[in-house]
Amino acid sequence: MKNVSILISAMRLRTLPLSISGIILASCLAHYNGVFEWRIFIFAILTTLSFQILSNLANDYGDGVKGTDNNDRIGPERAVQSGKISPEDLFEVIKINVLISIGLAFTLIFQAFGVKHFFLTITFFALGIASIVAAIRYTVGGGAYGYKGLGDVFVFVFFGLVSVIGCYVLYAKRIDHVVFLPALTIGLLSTGVLNLNNMRDRISDAKSNKITLAVILGESRVKTYHYFLVLSAIFISALFGVLYYTSPYNLIFIVTYIPLLYHLKKVRNTDNPSHLDPELKKLALTTVLLAVLMGIGHLM
Repeated sequence: MKNVSILISAMRLRTLPLSISGIILASCLAHYNGVFEWRIFIFAILTTLSFQILSNLANDYGDGVKGTDNNDRIGPERAVQSGKISPEDLFEVIKINVLISIGLAFTLIFQAFGVKHFFLTITFFALGIASIVAAIRYTVGGGAYGYKGLGDVFVFVFFGLVSVIGCYVLYAKRIDHVVFLPALTIGLLSTGVLNLNNMRDRISDAKSNKITLAVILGESRVKTYHYFLVLSAIFISALFGVLYYTSPYNLIFIVTYIPLLYHLKKVRNTDNPSHLDPELKKLALTTVLLAVLMGIGHLM
């Protein structure tokens, strides 16, 4: 029972809602265009959750064995860092998670395309493998891209573009123009969540030679970068609301601008990195709420 609770902690359940925000939004867009299917939605959610859990476990393992997770780190204590689970045991769990992720991805692709769409089947199978590799290689191995300032790029691509556009294609078997602005919005805000995490850990990451974009930019410029991510997401989502306007209900998502702007104020006035930790949950949940309201508003 103790090992189970440790593994659940390593899965970092609080990060899971953000990972499915793009799926929810894409599904609403698909429903509006008459191509939504429940079985695809369910397996898309399960597959995305398995990928996110894999990423969290691999992150715990990679940072743990590299010594990046240490007493200087501000965030919650990780499983390997605490010594409550060995790297070898966690690695075995990661292997099992990889098999589960492959199984779910294969089932999702078969549910969406069957044997009728060979090119899309091959494309999405490659995307599935790429997602698994990206989840692991963020912190694991000598060439981990999370240690080279590239984490932001991968989060933007996989949480934004692949999540929203890819999920929509699972339903529609094509790309429609309606998905691009929502994909950019979710990608930018998801990148903002990662950047906020890296801002919090900037000093300890620099000491451990984990070169995130926050380390590269420094305290002042990384805040400017954060303002750019969130304000760009606000602008692009507002543009979506204007371009696809049919009813005042379409714009219900703008209520999320209030906590987003308040969040930026908090970041601007915060000099102590530890005070950024509560903002992580707020920004992540606000992103999920924006995705839900943008999707529901489009249906109304």
